[in-house]
Amino acid sequence: MGETRAETAVLAGGCFWGMQEILRDLPGVLRTTVGYTGGNTEHPVYEQVKTGTTGHAESVEIVFDPERISYGVILDLFFRMHDPTTPGRQGNDVGSQYRSAVFYHGEEQRKAAEAAVRRARDSGLWKRPLATEIVPAGKFWTAEEYHQDYLKKHPGGYTCHYVR
Repeated sequence: MGETRAETAVLAGGCFWGMQEILRDLPGVLRTTVGYTGGNTEHPVYEQVKTGTTGHAESVEIVFDPERISYGVILDLFFRMHDPTTPGRQGNDVGSQYRSAVFYHGEEQRKAAEAAVRRARDSGLWKRPLATEIVPAGKFWTAEEYHQDYLKKHPGGYTCHYVR
């Protein structure tokens, strides 16, 4: 039996635990982790990130089997589960830490992200211009344990994420 060749996607689209709740159970997703990326603070913690001063975005790292689910399918869902037209805001959450961003690993993911932006823009789902950043992935800092799988631990907890 062959070894699974896992790939990693890193996405930001508001509160990370709402995104994780939707992404974790997709067939082909092997693991999801919430954390912080895109900023300039080393070893950020939630108390810092929530102030919006670290430059980091609340993000989800998705490890997936590309033979079972494609990066493009994950991206298409990403553009349906948050509002990519609001810079620095999702629902009640406001600040740069809640921005919409695709943190790509390599040229292939960059091209796939640009194609997904075009598909989302052309879908008619969004009436305003998309504000999603497409930027190279940097260091991903794992968030505190109490944030991991938050909505599994707290069913009915706050989320502004749903599939449109």
